[in-house]
Amino acid sequence: MTAPERRVTARTKARRRAVDVLFEADQRDRYDPLGLSDLLQDRLSVTAAQTALPQYSADIVDGVATHLRALDDLLATYLQGWTLGRLPAVDRAILRMAAWELVFNDEVDDTTVVDEAVKLAADLSTDDSPGFVNALLDRMRLLAPAVREELRGTSAGA
Repeated sequence: MTAPERRVTARTKARRRAVDVLFEADQRDRYDPLGLSDLLQDRLSVTAAQTALPQYSADIVDGVATHLRALDDLLATYLQGWTLGRLPAVDRAILRMAAWELVFNDEVDDTTVVDEAVKLAADLSTDDSPGFVNALLDRMRLLAPAVREELRGTSAGA
């Protein structure tokens, strides 16, 4: 029996490209709102990929840059016994992307956000990462409505 085919949507591709930019920022020590915004502008004009950076990728990176402190604080709350700095850089990028989608993007349902993040972790990170990403994001998903309300009120301009 073969494995079921995984549907790759435009948003799936855009998420992966956004994770690439977030990962690059982390590796280049440009992980602050201004550094992320500058790198995003660079990637919108010059990219190593065959195609231009999709608009949804730009939306994700811009959203993470805009709300970086709030997202990192939120992730730190759910990391029980870990810090963001201890995680593999690719996991940080995936979690930041997914946290932004869970809290600040009403266009995608929470289950899809978690599933897509877990698939990215399976494709890009360690063998343990998909389970870790799933557990952390699922805890966040369960409390997403309250978290959305709180963060949307406090992170404008953060």
